[in-house]
Amino acid sequence: MASFTLQGIPVSRGITIGRAHLLRPAAMDVRHYLIAQEQVEAEVERLQAAIAQVQLDLQSIWAELPTDAPTELGAFLDVHALILSDPMVSEAPLDIIRTRHYNAEWALVTQVDVLSAQFDEIEDEYLRERKADIQQVAERVLKILTGSADQLPRALGVDERNANMIVVAKDISPADMMQFRDVAFTGFVTDEGGTNSHTAIVSRSLGIPAVVGLGNASQLIMQDDWLIIDSDAGVVIVAPSALLITQYRDQQAVLIKAKKKLGKLRKTPAITRDGVEITLLANIEMPEDAHAAIEAGASGVGLFRSEFLFMGRTGGEHQLPSEEEQLIAYKLAVQTMKGRPVTIRTLDVGADKPLEHNEHNILNPALGLRAIRYCLKEPQIFMTQLRAILRASAFGNVHILIPMIAHAFEIDQSLAMIEKAKSELRAEGIAFDEDIKIGAMIEVPAAALSLPMFVKKLDFLSIGTNDLIQYTLAIDRADHEVAHLYNDTHPAILQLLDMTVTAAERANIPVAICGGMAGDVKLTRLLVGMGFRELSMPAAILPEIKQEILGTNVRELEGSIRKILRTYDPKHIQEILVEMREQVFAI
Repeated sequence: MASFTLQGIPVSRGITIGRAHLLRPAAMDVRHYLIAQEQVEAEVERLQAAIAQVQLDLQSIWAELPTDAPTELGAFLDVHALILSDPMVSEAPLDIIRTRHYNAEWALVTQVDVLSAQFDEIEDEYLRERKADIQQVAERVLKILTGSADQLPRALGVDERNANMIVVAKDISPADMMQFRDVAFTGFVTDEGGTNSHTAIVSRSLGIPAVVGLGNASQLIMQDDWLIIDSDAGVVIVAPSALLITQYRDQQAVLIKAKKKLGKLRKTPAITRDGVEITLLANIEMPEDAHAAIEAGASGVGLFRSEFLFMGRTGGEHQLPSEEEQLIAYKLAVQTMKGRPVTIRTLDVGADKPLEHNEHNILNPALGLRAIRYCLKEPQIFMTQLRAILRASAFGNVHILIPMIAHAFEIDQSLAMIEKAKSELRAEGIAFDEDIKIGAMIEVPAAALSLPMFVKKLDFLSIGTNDLIQYTLAIDRADHEVAHLYNDTHPAILQLLDMTVTAAERANIPVAICGGMAGDVKLTRLLVGMGFRELSMPAAILPEIKQEILGTNVRELEGSIRKILRTYDPKHIQEILVEMREQVFAI
């Protein structure tokens, strides 16, 4: 077989070499036939039984989760169980059987097609990718109905056939990924997905190379084909030559050795060669992630995505995490960090993370009711969270971060809510940090363009570059048709970053970057040279960023930064960035 290369979206780091195992989905192109009136209820019961079996399967997988499984997996299983119990999935197909006399498979696929079409209209990339959740749940039901369950091979010991298995699929559901704990697998390749797909999130959590969004890889790759995944480049090489395998094995060995060497930098301060100290922080999703932050040598938590505590809840508002439950989670993270700062972002919830069991939340668009807009519309939910965060501040160094700020009144209302929460706690005699720092995320271009009205009222700023880039360039990173337009060094983005760091310096308040740019080593010298002194990223990336900082001389970057901010030629910008990384600085 001739070798060929596929290009996709890189979502994790590293190189892996192994055999392909194709995970075939249940065919959504099912048999279509009409059933007789007297068979309608029997067909309804057949579909109900399949749905009930999948619910039991999900519960069983959840119960068997290993203690070291990534926390996201449990949340995704909860989401799938929630979808399966939603009337739009569990009851609407039954109505189709009764009214149109469709067979069970046809009725289910018909309803899934309706829901999928609705999701295709959503602009937010993360939310649109949640369409895959509904399809994955439907596929599990179809497997029961058609008897076509597809399983991964169980590991029988490491040999040439099952060692370094690479899973190839159209998409991979969280429930299917649970099978991997018993298999010697080292990589993922999927046709679908983007930077926020389940495969992307879990592969980063597990530290496993993955490339997604390849289009038709599962059709081009054959069972047991040798594959090379270069997840840094987003490349999958199919049927590589022996020479190419040897070359990549050598690169893989170098990366493994370099990773071990980086581990020795854990206690080394992130100080440039000319004495500029850079604060490296970790992004976390759950309180348990704080341990990984400590192990990586983080100086604190720059972004605690609190919405993960709210995901996968059923039963509406009454089943949301209580003040006490939130307090326990925040307190755990704060105490784990032992005095280091913990910045907790308030609920950044949209339709992708529904809090109530209704269609409005499921289909909420990126430009609609989300983040601070949602919190101000639901003051009781917001107040409960603010009280929990404030109470946690009695146990360590806590900061509050407000997401998606775009208007002055949003700042004023948020600050008023925080003051109200403080007043309540004082009246109840409950301890909290009276001087807790409050900041805003700069991720909407309107905020970056009107910073003077923000910096007077806030203690710090944090730039969410992923959303800032997406909103500024009007580009959905998950849309393969326009993915090539996503550019984190677009002149407009660099100008907005420069405006933000300059405004923060003038106001004498800290400004951090907690988006994807902070964890890209190719951009570290650019950000440090522009004046950013706090970078927050996934803990696993932190040692590599620290090494880059240790080899940087800020003063000698000044000329290059001025050139970058004066040019609007993307090619010239890239040339200067390459030159900056190649510079060897004197002390």
